Amino acid sequence: MAVELTSRQKSKEKRSLIGMGQIGVESAPECLHSVLGSCVGLVLYHPRLKVAALAHIVLPESAGRSASPGKFADTALPHMIRLLGNRGVNRSGLKAKIAGGAEMFGKTGPLKIGAANIMAVTAGLKEAGIPLVASHVGGKKGRRVCFDCSTLQLTIEIIGQEKEVI
Repeated sequence: MAVELTSRQKSKEKRSLIGMGQIGVESAPECLHSVLGSCVGLVLYHPRLKVAALAHIVLPESAGRSASPGKFADTALPHMIRLLGNRGVNRSGLKAKIAGGAEMFGKTGPLKIGAANIMAVTAGLKEAGIPLVASHVGGKKGRRVCFDCSTLQLTIEIIGQEKEVI
């Protein structure tokens, strides 16, 4: 079982691509990039050190299941804090941004995974005492996100809409 990003690819734009259930850690001038549907992208970053981690969270809780720590909200957050700590980042300086959590499977029924992911991530941040400074969540469409470790901006792209930066 991998504990960090296992299939990282770099492009000319210096983007680390974070897949489902993965966690990537980078520092300026790098970018962390992912494509999200009902999954939630959680970015933890330290503004002064310009170091960030991005988790592509698939489900709200592990319920004892064994998998990559980035797959579940309840295991991703503590693992991200450890990975950032390994880079010398103090937890007390962390801030968070989130994106994703679309309802890809309709508004009713048991498959409201997007909303459950959003609730689990925000509850985890509150419990950890990490301020959530910006979010772009919900809706019916997936998003492409890119966190720039230099500018600390999270760019969100949704097909048919203008880019947004939070």
